Amino acid sequence: MKISTTQIERRFEISSSLAGLIDGSFEIGNLLVIVFVSYFGSKLHRPKLIGIGCFLMGTGSILMALPHFFMGYYRYSKETNIDPSENSASNLPNCLSNQMLSLNRTPPEIVERGCVKESGSHMWIYVFLGNVLRGIGESPIVPLGISYIDDFTKEGHSSLYIGTVNAMGMIGLVFGFMLGSLFAKMYVDIGYVDLSTIRITPKDSRWVGAWWLGFLVSGILSIISSIPFFFLLPNPNKPQKERKVSLFLHVLKTNDKRNQIANLTNRGKNVTKNVTGFFQSLKSILTNPLYVIFVIFTFLHMSSYIASITYIIKIMEQQYGRSASETNFLLGILALPAIAIGMFSGGYIIKKFKLSLVGLARLGFCSATVHLLSQVLYFFLICESKSVAGLTLTYDGNSPVRSHVDVPLSYCNSECNCDESQWEPVCGNNGITYISPCLAGCKSSSGNKEPIVFYNCSCVEVAGLQNKNYSVHLGECPRDDACTRKFYAYFAIKVLDSFLCAIGLTSYSVLVIKIVQPELKALAIGFHSMILRSLGGILVPIYFGALIDTTWFVCLFFLLRSAYWGEKNVSYFSQFNNLFSLFSFHRRAFFGLKVALVFPVLVLLTVFIFIVKKKFRGKDTKVSENERQVMDEANLEFLNNSEKFAPSTEE
Repeated sequence: MKISTTQIERRFEISSSLAGLIDGSFEIGNLLVIVFVSYFGSKLHRPKLIGIGCFLMGTGSILMALPHFFMGYYRYSKETNIDPSENSASNLPNCLSNQMLSLNRTPPEIVERGCVKESGSHMWIYVFLGNVLRGIGESPIVPLGISYIDDFTKEGHSSLYIGTVNAMGMIGLVFGFMLGSLFAKMYVDIGYVDLSTIRITPKDSRWVGAWWLGFLVSGILSIISSIPFFFLLPNPNKPQKERKVSLFLHVLKTNDKRNQIANLTNRGKNVTKNVTGFFQSLKSILTNPLYVIFVIFTFLHMSSYIASITYIIKIMEQQYGRSASETNFLLGILALPAIAIGMFSGGYIIKKFKLSLVGLARLGFCSATVHLLSQVLYFFLICESKSVAGLTLTYDGNSPVRSHVDVPLSYCNSECNCDESQWEPVCGNNGITYISPCLAGCKSSSGNKEPIVFYNCSCVEVAGLQNKNYSVHLGECPRDDACTRKFYAYFAIKVLDSFLCAIGLTSYSVLVIKIVQPELKALAIGFHSMILRSLGGILVPIYFGALIDTTWFVCLFFLLRSAYWGEKNVSYFSQFNNLFSLFSFHRRAFFGLKVALVFPVLVLLTVFIFIVKKKFRGKDTKVSENERQVMDEANLEFLNNSEKFAPSTEE
């Protein structure tokens, strides 16, 4: 889902906030059933429930891919009457082909629609519902699967099997990113159109890769993987270990039968008692100052990571001009392994030095400090705005403009009668991007030859050339060498940040079970997970997406210049998101919001450490050996609770 978010946004012409809602729908589905699964799952056939969950995840993934087969061809250009097999330079506007364009302009009434981009297609609803179904299907897999492994393995062997499951999970992430890199290179309508006629490349802001292939492949694999679970026994004939807790519960059940107290009246009283006990337990953890502070600072810390994971591909595409394919590849081979190594290193450090509560909190403090510093460093690694004639420069490329709104036409294109609303970017050999060949003043083109080149472009002025045969080629100008160097520095910091933060985040999983009463550990972990899923996993992608969407002056530019916003065959929102990369304010706003989330974490951790020192002064707060297994289980629950809990694989 993370790999495909930007592709889905462009294909369905939806806002970043709506794309964030679709991304968070996985958590919505999970939250709908997690309580029921957790309560009833252990009483039913666990392997079959896991198999059903895998089948539902596969079905949901296939449902997410289905809109592709019903939406028709993707139109990346404004010419609505052009068949994809006929996309050539002859169809592109140049200075001589738009003389009658003014007769076909969109009525000015369209301005009244305002700056809110309406969805180009409502088929995104199926992607939303499919992701909800995936969340529902995922709910039994981790809790029931881990408990099943733990119940029926030899004493001391469960950690080996659970560690293997975790390792396979990380391999799955890497495999997914590699597949995502491959599919992002493929054109969305691969197999339906002649790819030799597609004139855009994966680095073009309008490119949409084969986003649907990833969901189709993962859906089929998930359904196939569900089959073996239906043939597993609910309880192996000879359990290889008996838990003390299970034995204790067995004795209680025997006594219950012996005393014959399972009548309806007493059952009702027991239910009432259990409900009352639940609320009393909930009240107990919510009135625990340490636990409340812990929930708040981990929520803020994780919110920054979730925003990073959700929008890293968008940032790297728009900020540094990297394709989605390249971004997925780098994340898969560098960032994810750094996270996995960091998690194992964090567990080793905690075990090796037997950290106390204060030590665990300090480890978390170091993690938050590193993450905060990395966000500050990113401010210095922001590339300068692209040089775009009509936005940052005059159309002749000679002078910067104070405001991109209503930039007057130049002597070089004033007689071309261009459609200023059309986004068909071309790059001049002067390093300046022009909105279209027409606005570059181009008079001729290379026809159907690849790559498509336009000649006699009067707005292109290159120093040292004595003739007027200036040319441009299709596509935006690449970033300069300085921006490339900043990208390498950015990614190096990102990998280091991911590794160090993964070390610190492991301490949180131990803290949560050490600051509450032993009998409330499960409830504390469950409530904490619910907060992270609901307020973090669902809301964070939405409000960070809304921040990206609020480039109001860019929207205003399109309204004033073209008086058009709703044409379905031009993804203006894709253009709008691409132009977001031209203005450093919004990039800084994104990182600034992340800083605003992480800075209070340091303050709260300082308060947390002060309270722990005061409360446990003179007491041994180190992790005891007989609680090691419980901590490992809590750590596993914390790290596997959501795909979003991995450290910052994205900014």
